[in-house]
Parts: sequence; structure tokens; C-alpha cells
Amino acid sequence: MNGAELTGQVRTHITDIAEPPCALHAHVAAPFLNLRRAALDAGFDLAPVSSFRDFSRQLQIWNAKFSGEKPMLDASGRLLDAGKLTPRERVESILLWSALPGASRHHWGTDIDVIDRRAGPPGYRPQLTPQEFAADGPYAALDEWLEAHAAEFGFFRPYRGVRSGVQPEPWHLSFAPVAENARRALLPAVLRKAIEESPLLGRDEVLAQLDALHARYVAAIDWP
Repeated sequence: MNGAELTGQVRTHITDIAEPPCALHAHVAAPFLNLRRAALDAGFDLAPVSSFRDFSRQLQIWNAKFSGEKPMLDASGRLLDAGKLTPRERVESILLWSALPGASRHHWGTDIDVIDRRAGPPGYRPQLTPQEFAADGPYAALDEWLEAHAAEFGFFRPYRGVRSGVQPEPWHLSFAPVAENARRALLPAVLRKAIEESPLLGRDEVLAQLDALHARYVAAIDWP
């Protein structure tokens, strides 16, 4: 992937899938569908809630949280008042749950947030919280199955709350053979260029500590 693909500014590496509806890297589509077929055989309707996400969409999420328009949560999931936080504190709080625009693994088309569409009561709306994948949550059985079988198809969970600064995301799957190359290619200089050219709220604060943020939130993942 080139710099524009790595930072989600183009989608030349992406292919669209009709069922389940999602957009993935051209080399990830087939492995994901193989994983989905195996899940179906095991009784799960594995479907993405989020797949490829471009720079513009990630920027919207970031700016809405930074400005206080969209809820911002602390590490325990409690609501924060953006107006009472310094720019540095806002950056740190956002990064607990949302990636920096240009640094999201969803830009690569290798990463997907998944649920079991058969789980939960009628009309249930997924929230993508750790509680949903806990022992008494609607996706507990899917969590157990993915833990046992995702690696057979090349997928792993990059955010387990161990090495990365990102909070645990049991719903987040990544296709290792393509994602690892992308992670190594997304150097701080590539990310800096994308951010410098964007209307990112808190941009000066982000750029001032970009190397440290890259080390904690991009380079550091929970490898299998």
C-alpha cells in the first residue's frame, strides 16, 4: 500500500462485498468470507458493523469528539465533559477508543468490527462494548468461537488491552498477512503528512507528540 492508501485518503486497494455488506482490502475479502462460512457452519451469522473507513470519516469522528459534539469516554466508559479538558487531555481520551485520522487500521481494509447477527433480542442494536462479548453478553458464544478459530483464517485481535494504548476491543479482527505489512509501512512521517494537510481539531497538540502517539497507538499492538 502507498501512503494515500495507508492513511485512508484513497480506496484503490478496496473491494466491495454485497453480502454481508462491507468494504475490504482486495486480498482480505476471500479470507473473510472463508471465516464467515466457517462461522455459519458453527451457527453464527458473522457480519461486519464496520470495515473500511476512509480518512474523512475518521476525521469527522475525531473532530466531533474533540469539540464535545460526540460523547467522549474515559477508560472505564464514563462520560467526560470535553469543555473541562485541556487539548492534551482531549487527545489522550479520544485515543482510548478512537484512532487518530490517518492511523486507523480500518483505513487499510484489513480490519473489521464484527457481531453475530443471530444473537440478541429482536431489534437489538449493537453497541460494540466489552460487556457484549463478556460471559453474560449477547456475543459471548461468538467471542469464544473467534478465540478458538479466527487464527485458522489469518485473523487476530490487535487490541486486547495489553500492549497497545487502545482499550480492549474483542469485536475487532485484523487480517495479519496484510495488516502487518501496513503497520510497518505507516511510519510517523507518512502519518504527519496526512495530518498536516487536514483540518484536524487539536492538530498542533497531536503533531507536537506524534512520535510518542505513533509508538503507543500504531506500532504497539497485541500480537497473537
